[in-house]
Amino acid sequence: MNGTSWEDRTGRSSRVRGCLLGGAIGDALGNPVEFLSLAGIRRAHGEHGVHGLVPDEEGVAGRVTDDTQMTLFTAEALIRAHARAASKGIGGAETALVRNAYLRWLDTQNHPAPPAAGGDNPIRTGWLRQQPWLYARRAPGNACLTGLATGHVPEPTHRLGEPGPVNTGSKGCGTVMRSAPFGLVGQDAEESFRLAYWCAQITHGHPTGAYAAGALAAIVAHLLEGDSMAGAVLRAMELLRRHPGHEETAKALRAAVDLAAEGAPTSEKVETLGAGWVAEEALAIAVYCALVLPGADQVAGALLLSVNHSGDSDSTGAVCGNLLGARHGDVHLPPSWLVATEGRAVITEVADDLCLASGHAVAWPEGRYPMC
Repeated sequence: MNGTSWEDRTGRSSRVRGCLLGGAIGDALGNPVEFLSLAGIRRAHGEHGVHGLVPDEEGVAGRVTDDTQMTLFTAEALIRAHARAASKGIGGAETALVRNAYLRWLDTQNHPAPPAAGGDNPIRTGWLRQQPWLYARRAPGNACLTGLATGHVPEPTHRLGEPGPVNTGSKGCGTVMRSAPFGLVGQDAEESFRLAYWCAQITHGHPTGAYAAGALAAIVAHLLEGDSMAGAVLRAMELLRRHPGHEETAKALRAAVDLAAEGAPTSEKVETLGAGWVAEEALAIAVYCALVLPGADQVAGALLLSVNHSGDSDSTGAVCGNLLGARHGDVHLPPSWLVATEGRAVITEVADDLCLASGHAVAWPEGRYPMC
């Protein structure tokens, strides 16, 4: 069709679905090996490491972790923000709504099943919190847990680059692994970047953690518009350079870009970028894997590369899956992995609702997405 590739014609809804579902697949691939060294992974799964969804310690394959859980609650908050803006004609409540959504996630970590709603509690509302499979505690990040206890709601009015008041020294990957939805709501990359930055500081105060979250959101926003993976990454790096204190995040991304240019991907090369426990390393590993194996027919290989290393395999897999899905759409995700991934139907429903909310004033069924 006039020389236009299939990739360039991938629809927005396919990319939104792909981003959330791809993240869940990567999360599920990395979950069983998160705390293993590369040598340990190879001892357990052969010289090439994990080659598909493998059982966790309880013998179940395809389970997701807090990475996918928090990503879904991020998306839910953004749907509510759009519903509020469409209904009341005003915006600006995004950070408060995101924090409320993360408190709903916190309920899933502190209760075995959905706790009863009561009174005018704005937290225990909506349909997402009612999904039983979300009530699983799978090594959630400490900063996410403790940060939510502070009650801090960032005011997105200050200059970027200054430490936040919550967990000031923390730049754990809990900021970046939940932030892809900020790039999926139809805002430009700059707005997506800023919102992800401020919402990262709900739980993590180190600027690098917030910048990594913002950079992921910006990359996803560019991919949603049909940019190439390389183009989206380079444009996000240019955006980073406009802000003070960006150097650590930009350096990690530059290392990923340069390493990908060498070709011949290996797990040993992945490990030169770090272990992924901190935000900029998790982002760099995910970006490297998505860049070095960029084709639609290489999605499975890129996902496997992103989890076969010593470190935070579920988070690097989740972020890589977010990127690959936003680039290629859901139709290029490995079908056998997709159907075996926990929560697939709910994740797809959230993705479709997010896509609807970003373009229309939707009359949601009562109670589905309350605007509180």
